[in-house]
Amino acid sequence: MAGILQSEQVPLLAQLAELAGKYPDELNAQVRQFELGGRGFGAPGRPALMGVINLSRQSWYRESISVSTQAAIKRGRVLWAQGAAVIDLGAESTQSYADDISPGDQIASLLPVISALSAERVLVSTETYDPGVAQVGLAAGARVLNLTGVAYDEEMFALAARYEAAVVICFSQGDNVRVSTVLNVGDDPIPMLIDHFEPRIERAVAAGVSRIFIDPGLGFHYENLTDGAERVRYQSQVLLNSFRLRTLGWPICQALPRAFDFFEDNFRSAEPYFAVLAAMGRTDLLRTHEVSQVNAVLSTMDVLDIQ
Repeated sequence: MAGILQSEQVPLLAQLAELAGKYPDELNAQVRQFELGGRGFGAPGRPALMGVINLSRQSWYRESISVSTQAAIKRGRVLWAQGAAVIDLGAESTQSYADDISPGDQIASLLPVISALSAERVLVSTETYDPGVAQVGLAAGARVLNLTGVAYDEEMFALAARYEAAVVICFSQGDNVRVSTVLNVGDDPIPMLIDHFEPRIERAVAAGVSRIFIDPGLGFHYENLTDGAERVRYQSQVLLNSFRLRTLGWPICQALPRAFDFFEDNFRSAEPYFAVLAAMGRTDLLRTHEVSQVNAVLSTMDVLDIQ
């Protein structure tokens, strides 16, 4: 896989050096910089953090679930104080086995939380693939649309442009990420990801979107990536190769994996570990359920001047 995380016993530093040497132009590629709510994104330096609040009880990361409006507002304030630059709200689990939540029920859960946090000048993101949910969320003050589907791209991009919102364009092979698909990983997943994102970025820009993040979709389910080792190798591969996606011209967002097969009861330590790989790969925005732990890791990397 692109000369990194090979099965043979090659020292990791040697593999990293090979990767950097093979793609020098990509390593030095710069992305578009922009502001959201007074916060800059895309500039060189440490990644920004997107803290997660799940309003669905079926969300796979139990520690991020808020069971009431007040609990969600409280968690949003805590994540913001811990260093999150964006608070991402979702009201339907992205897992294929989870129940469908109607747009109306999603809106009922999301609206009071978005309104309250936005009123406190917290930068809020709405995770959805439904245009109706997106419109209500943006009208209520969300400044980021975390787009987890492709079926309504044109309508979603038009909404984002109308509200001058950023769009996180998530990789999705089906109409939305809840549709279970087979991921053809191959030896190098980056060309496949570039082919997916290029036309969608073109459509977004043509619609008037001026703030974009690219998300390779590491946190979503794929039918053929059920083996824990294979899944972790793929996720690590994409994290370390994130810099190659920067040639698309926009900041990269990565959802940090859990790797439960290996971390088991210590799974809450997984995201801080993967944050190191993502930062080394020049990711710009880290979507995490563990803001305080990941922030501590990035602060340590800052002291060591690791970028």
